Amino acid sequence: MKRDLPSLNALRAFEAAGRLGSFKSAAAELHVTQGAVSQQVRLLEAWLGASLFERRNRRVVLTAAAEAYLAEIGPLFEQLAQATARYGLSKAVPRTLSVNAPATFALRWLVPRLAGFRAAHVDIDVNVETSNEPLEALKEGYDVIIRGGPDTFYGYSMKPFLSEERLPVCSPALLQRVPLRTPADLHRHTMLHTSSLPRLWPDWLTKANVPGLRPNAVVTFDHFYLTLQGAIDGIGVAMGPTALVADDLAAGRLVMPFEGPRLPSRVYCTYIPEAKPADEVVTLFCAWLQGQGHLAQRDASA
Repeated sequence: MKRDLPSLNALRAFEAAGRLGSFKSAAAELHVTQGAVSQQVRLLEAWLGASLFERRNRRVVLTAAAEAYLAEIGPLFEQLAQATARYGLSKAVPRTLSVNAPATFALRWLVPRLAGFRAAHVDIDVNVETSNEPLEALKEGYDVIIRGGPDTFYGYSMKPFLSEERLPVCSPALLQRVPLRTPADLHRHTMLHTSSLPRLWPDWLTKANVPGLRPNAVVTFDHFYLTLQGAIDGIGVAMGPTALVADDLAAGRLVMPFEGPRLPSRVYCTYIPEAKPADEVVTLFCAWLQGQGHLAQRDASA
């Protein structure tokens, strides 16, 4: 029996654009140009004899009929992919997972652990982009977004996976040259600041009962990872987040001259777009993050 069906490429372009709400994001997922997605959608609209999207400035919105159509054909693509994989017809095309994370977190925590994830899941390519922009300012299309929290954002599910505290850290060589026995001894040291986090040192000094302390010198960086690198290189003392300096502490590149006081900090959380259908790769990656976070907390309390 002959089936009267539109082009599969046109259906794929429509499904991706409708699911992601963006021709640009659909193009990135399908590894084609944005113009190719637009052309395939126009072909499908011509075949159906109906408009599928309303163009609103830089966004595209499904028409009511297209939304109902997508609800029916969307699950069919997932079933097709699962059936193909189940019967060995897939030639192991790697799935690309797109992750957006703050730069310092990515550099000092995520990237050093990512080789372990890749070794266990060779069929998953991970694309990591760094940004400190708030969630609502990000472009569309990320599978997993990592930010501080816990916060609630419309259209996203959130789950914490790693907590931390902040306290002074420095290189062991610096500590040997100029010992730090009490917080008051910081007056002989250089304090390393980050311009975007101006309250870290004042808040800690207040909690340490030396609110008016003046250091020997101050060096300010515009990125937090530069501040931490300055501490590793012996320039001065930085306020270190325990999760992000754990590897440096374990390797002896940094030391904590004081056990406290400790400043509380926001928790690292995953934010997953609810507009995307359930995805086992995203679930797998988030479970891996949870496991790595648990290991980090266990090591910190050991």
